[in-house]
Amino acid sequence: MTYIAKPTLHHPSLTRNKVGYTRRDYEGRVSTLCAGCGHDSISAAIIQACWSLDIAPHRVAKLSGIGCSSKTPDYFLGASHGFNTVHGRMPSVLTGANLANRELLYLGVSGDGDSASIGLGQFAHAMRRGVRMVYIVENNGVYGLTKGQFSATADRGSQSKKGAVNHDSAIDLIGMALQLGATYVARSFSGDKAQLVPLIEGAIRHGGAAFIDVISPCVAFNNHAGSTRSYDHVRAHNEALNRIDFIDLAAEVKAEPAPGEVITLPQADGTQMQLRKLHAEHDPTDRIAAMNVVQAHQAKGEIVTGLIYVQPEAQDLHAALNTTAAPLNTLNAPELCPGRAALDKLNASLR
Repeated sequence: MTYIAKPTLHHPSLTRNKVGYTRRDYEGRVSTLCAGCGHDSISAAIIQACWSLDIAPHRVAKLSGIGCSSKTPDYFLGASHGFNTVHGRMPSVLTGANLANRELLYLGVSGDGDSASIGLGQFAHAMRRGVRMVYIVENNGVYGLTKGQFSATADRGSQSKKGAVNHDSAIDLIGMALQLGATYVARSFSGDKAQLVPLIEGAIRHGGAAFIDVISPCVAFNNHAGSTRSYDHVRAHNEALNRIDFIDLAAEVKAEPAPGEVITLPQADGTQMQLRKLHAEHDPTDRIAAMNVVQAHQAKGEIVTGLIYVQPEAQDLHAALNTTAAPLNTLNAPELCPGRAALDKLNASLR
């Protein structure tokens, strides 16, 4: 019955956020994904995060590539801007849009095939350039649209639904994001909304390139015994590093936690992120330590989740390029063509 449109009427008792929208206003069309697909849970988490942060839907630009994951932007934020790119090309299109209009919030949704195979180079350059975006990979380890072949993120030794064993090494997008310079790196599980929603909120508030790898089981082709992306396997091997809370500047702090239990980090929007450590030895502001903790737990067969790394005072591509504060799409002829004298001065500086 997915062809039936959602009703446009809202019940008058629905709670509205500070900008006047109900949670229903952040929804999209009825999902056509398989019942129980983890991707739908991620869509619900994005809806909850944007509603909780009082973000007007029209301030968001959502972009995607090709695949089951890249269909999901149709299922959330129906009143936002949207662009579905070619396979693996979402990061470069998003980069261009971001440079043209820096006033929008950019949300890139991709999959393990879209980002770790054909789009691997695009992913790498978006991370190293520090494009301000929320980059979410809905990672299920298979090509769901083409009937369940292993993707590049499938773990070596994992089994397909038909019993085939994967003999290739997995591409670890978390490790790559850390090496390439992403300033907010997290992993979560689509079945853990309590963890995923604040991670998405933190990525939205972040001032640089934010990457979230979300393990999202494919109920049709990768939710069986032998899979390392199934609901049962992830729940049994999930190792959470921390828990995130946010404090508005106007909020009163009534109790001060014991030293070492909580790290407080200022955010670009003026709020404070509080990281409650579940692993006392992990420092999420140390990039090298973050790489080590991911590798150490991976060697033990554990899936590290939570905020793995964050650089509190991150800069984005606009800061690196020293672009004008005004969005490029608002500049007119006088700003774009300042005259012969300005051109002569520029040419003289290059001699």
